[in-house]
Amino acid sequence: MRVRAAVDDDLVAIAEIYNYEVERGTSTFDTEPVDLGERRAWLAHHDTPRHPVIVADLDGLVAGWGSLSPWSERCAYARAAEISVYVHRDCRGAGVGRALLQGLIDRARAAGLGVLLARIVSQSDASLRLHESLGFQRIGTMRRVGEKFGRVLDVILLDLHLD
Repeated sequence: MRVRAAVDDDLVAIAEIYNYEVERGTSTFDTEPVDLGERRAWLAHHDTPRHPVIVADLDGLVAGWGSLSPWSERCAYARAAEISVYVHRDCRGAGVGRALLQGLIDRARAAGLGVLLARIVSQSDASLRLHESLGFQRIGTMRRVGEKFGRVLDVILLDLHLD
């Protein structure tokens, strides 16, 4: 498996992985699938060392993707980024998520970011364990902030201090 920067040719797979979660999961609170045009604009917006999009490439197959996004557009938050990782449903449990998360942490350090933040639905034990295994700490619970598939959901907020 090779972790590398995402390119336009990866966008169909990235959208497929994401839309699966939009339609069937709670790892995103988006409720409408994204289209290729939206993903192109999104990738162009992330074209910076501080806010990359990366993929886990398994012999030409995009097994997952991750990104760093601005935590807020307010300038005082520029040292913080939100981390996101999505793994193809057929590739879970094979180390793809760990490779992507570590790749993003390494890129964040190299770009001079100070803090990474993650928002993870409270029922996602595997994702919480993964983040915590790489040093993220729980800093709070956003209670009852989401509703999807008729369920009211809590979100755990985690951070990782890089500096």
